[in-house]
Amino acid sequence: MNNLRLEVENEIAVLTITRPGALNALNSETLEELNTALSEIEARNDVKVVILTGGPDKKDNPYKSFVAGADIAEMVKFTAAEARAFGMRAAEPFFKLMNMRQVTIAAVNGFALGGGCEIAMACDIRIAADNATFAQPETGLGIIPGFGGTQRLARLVGMGRAKELIFTCDNIDANEAYRIGLVNKVVAKEDLMETAKAMAKKIISKGSYAVSIAKAAINNGYDMDIKNAVEMEANLFGITCSTHDKQEGMSAFLERRAADLTDF
Repeated sequence: MNNLRLEVENEIAVLTITRPGALNALNSETLEELNTALSEIEARNDVKVVILTGGPDKKDNPYKSFVAGADIAEMVKFTAAEARAFGMRAAEPFFKLMNMRQVTIAAVNGFALGGGCEIAMACDIRIAADNATFAQPETGLGIIPGFGGTQRLARLVGMGRAKELIFTCDNIDANEAYRIGLVNKVVAKEDLMETAKAMAKKIISKGSYAVSIAKAAINNGYDMDIKNAVEMEANLFGITCSTHDKQEGMSAFLERRAADLTDF
């Protein structure tokens, strides 16, 4: 892979976007590599959590940019058909981040602008370094967000705030992103990866199959009416009660010992 680096250790995959000359901007090649890498990760039983982050810039500063956006140098000559195809090319890996059985955590270091904000929003959880900056600056370029920004941002922070951010192109810092619900946690930039890995380890210590089912229940039920969503949850609850982990977890609880949860 030319623009990604994958490291797997202790059931955690760290996927780093590495285009230092372009502040990790997303071009077609990077999106295709991301899609391939996520497909491979999803098939691995030895990976329970994926942490997505941005690599260092050309001055070896790991906190400069998470993803500075989609690659404008590639986009500038797009026709309408080519622009649509580019958006759909991003949709495939972004939906993988959203729906894959592994939990996905965006460790946001530095700029998360345009496509960078959008790829972070596709992850299950977002942890921001205290120097992170978020924005959807597309309307200032005469376009709109094309990687899901108009849809995911409104779902995360509400329609009014999403409209304000997209219409004004305002940058917001990590603390404001936390205040409005765009990120889950803000930490010192030096502690970003340690915090993300600590959260990953905590998630891994739970029943990974149950976590994957809970993720599916949340995602699939979000846009359902409450009656059908609760019925879906009951069905999935029933499935988890047929597993080894259910028997082991409840037995361990009653016997006051640590559970050995192995399903995935």
